[in-house]
Amino acid sequence: MRLSRILTAGLLTAVLAASGAWAQQEPENEKKDKPQQQEQPAKPPQQRQQQEQQRQPQQQQERQQQERQQEQQQQRVQQQREQQQQQERMQQQRQQEQRQQEQQRQQQENRARQEQQQQREQQGRAQQQQRQEQQRQQEEQQRANQQREQQNRAEQQRQEQQRAQQEQQQQRTKQEQQRAQQEQQQQRTQQEQQQRAQQEQQQQRAQQAQQQRQISAQQEQINRQRQQAAQQEWQQQQERARQEQARLNQQRVSQQRQQQLIQQQQRQVADYQRRLDDQQRRLASQTGQLEQQRRMSQYRFQQAYFERLREQDARLRERRFDYYNDPYFYTAPVYRYYRGGSYYEINQYGADALRRAINVGYEEGFRAGEADRMDGWRADYDDNYAFQDATYGYDGYYTGIDDYQYYFRQGFQRGYEDGYYSRFQYGYYADGSYGVLGNILSAILNFQALR
Repeated sequence: MRLSRILTAGLLTAVLAASGAWAQQEPENEKKDKPQQQEQPAKPPQQRQQQEQQRQPQQQQERQQQERQQEQQQQRVQQQREQQQQQERMQQQRQQEQRQQEQQRQQQENRARQEQQQQREQQGRAQQQQRQEQQRQQEEQQRANQQREQQNRAEQQRQEQQRAQQEQQQQRTKQEQQRAQQEQQQQRTQQEQQQRAQQEQQQQRAQQAQQQRQISAQQEQINRQRQQAAQQEWQQQQERARQEQARLNQQRVSQQRQQQLIQQQQRQVADYQRRLDDQQRRLASQTGQLEQQRRMSQYRFQQAYFERLREQDARLRERRFDYYNDPYFYTAPVYRYYRGGSYYEINQYGADALRRAINVGYEEGFRAGEADRMDGWRADYDDNYAFQDATYGYDGYYTGIDDYQYYFRQGFQRGYEDGYYSRFQYGYYADGSYGVLGNILSAILNFQALR
């Protein structure tokens, strides 16, 4: 198209140039004729007419010749235009053919791309089906694994229940000495586990293990010294208490006060026996919750605590108490202590009962903390049933249930911390039993002598 436009513009330029040349030539011819006419002498009018008649055919021939030239030139221009149009048509045809070829090529490419796309989609669908099949197989494998794990857990739980029941039966038939031996065995097992763990750590950190052994040896020495000091202090306190009791046995309260103490004691025993029945039902419910949480060490501790409460209840029901011959009911108070915003007075027998509450609470707390540590459970003595109950070791005599529970929980809290962190900061272990250090015991009770 661009070439044809250039050719057309060239032809038009040539035609215009030829027309301009012819137009200039005609005046020049006229100028040439005029001098000749001037040189000739004046002729008569008849002669001029004849000459003009003679020139007219010549002018007419010239005009005809010019017209033929113009026609020829127009024909040439027309031919050039036709050639140019023909060239343009040929070029359009070639362009159209090229476009058709390009369209065919694009169609072929499109068909090839579509075929490739279809092949890729088919491959993708096939791969997706394979992935889905693999995923389905994995899900089936996971479900099968989960079922096996559930079966294994159920079997382990059943075995643990059987072991717990066997342990309960064994515990019912064993006495206090057998329980102490079991606790010693548990401690030895824990010590062996700790030693194995330390041996594994020694392979990587020999120097740190050496330092830990030295620290452990120093701690054991300190604990032994504390236990010896506590034992000596406890023996001295017992000796002083016996001497004080021998002196105070000579001092008696009035018969009216003795009768009041006996009636108060009888009400406390009756209330405590009713309380035991309610506490046993609550404990059975809580031990079931521990079993669901898979806290087996704490579960066994709760079962043992429950068994000790049952034995305590049986002893209390079989006991026959001689109120009038018991020195507690006619011995005068020797101590004063502060609790709950008030002061209370108590004799030596009541003071011994409160000391026993702290020591019993410490022993139960130590076992409870040790059980939570073995289960990997968080330290929380408030949530323990034994802490909430705080009645084990209470026989209903010499002190009220509120006082006993308060001092039992004081010992339980300290024993729980020592058992959970595997230490003896507040107490000691000697001769198969646990106890609170003498200075800690004195600080908790804070007795003030009345005489």
